[in-house]
Parts: sequence; structure tokens; C-alpha cells
Amino acid sequence: MTPAIDLLIKHKVAHQVHEYQHDPACQAYGLEAAEKIGVAAEQVFKTLVVKLDGKQLAVAIIPVGDKLSMKAIAKAAKAKKAMMAEAAEVQRSSGYVLGGVSPLGQKRVLTTVIHESASKLQKMYVSGGRRGLDIELAPQDLKQLLNAQFASLTA
Repeated sequence: MTPAIDLLIKHKVAHQVHEYQHDPACQAYGLEAAEKIGVAAEQVFKTLVVKLDGKQLAVAIIPVGDKLSMKAIAKAAKAKKAMMAEAAEVQRSSGYVLGGVSPLGQKRVLTTVIHESASKLQKMYVSGGRRGLDIELAPQDLKQLLNAQFASLTA
């Protein structure tokens, strides 16, 4: 169990856990997950942590094949500018290792924005809290559980 799965169970959110053998040589964690789980990359989302206005952290959840727009996440989070948070800061804040950062069950509750494409899906996949573990759930459940919003986040 991971904190992400524990949170879903605690709140009685319908979900399915998908485990696969992570290849340590693979750096494209999300694309690897899509391939090994056997779903379209558009359904698998990566969790990125950004720093807003040089101070607070926020979470962006975007499709694994897309690139985050710093302007878009800043606008959605009502900040002037955004930049990727440093790896050590992400691990400290979330409690997860890179490549296994789940938007669920993080140590600190952060402002969270989910790419608008998720709102059109019945099911989406996010990291379960470690490499080789993904969680399938309804985008609306993820939004509600994280008190998140849907917005355009890619260039």
C-alpha cells in the first residue's frame, strides 16, 4: 500500500490498481506505464510539481505525452510565474520519489490543476506512489478528492 491508495480507500473512491515491472533504464515513466498497462497515452497522466512566484508549490497533472506550459499553470494557479520545482523539494513535499510522484496522498496538500482533457475521459491513470504502480480512477473523483480544477495546461 502507498499513501495514495490508502487515501482512496479511506474516502471510498472507486479505483483499480495496476502494477507492472518498471525498467530502471526507462526515463519516460508515464509512457512506459501506458505501454505496460496497455492503454492509450492520452489516458495516462503525469504529476508535475512547480514552484509559483518563487515560493509556494503546486501540482499540475497532464497527459504523459504533453509538455507543461509554465504560463498556463501560473495563470490557472493565479500566480505571476511558475518554474519546475527542484527534485529534492518535490520529494520532500510529496514524500514520493521522482517517477513515482502521485497527486494523491502527498505529505502536504498543494494547489492542484488537472489538464482539461481529463474532464472528457471516463477513466484516467495516475501514479500510485511508486514506479511500476498506477491507479485508474474517474477524473471527477480525482478532482473532488484533491479540490482541484480543470484547466488548459499545455502549450
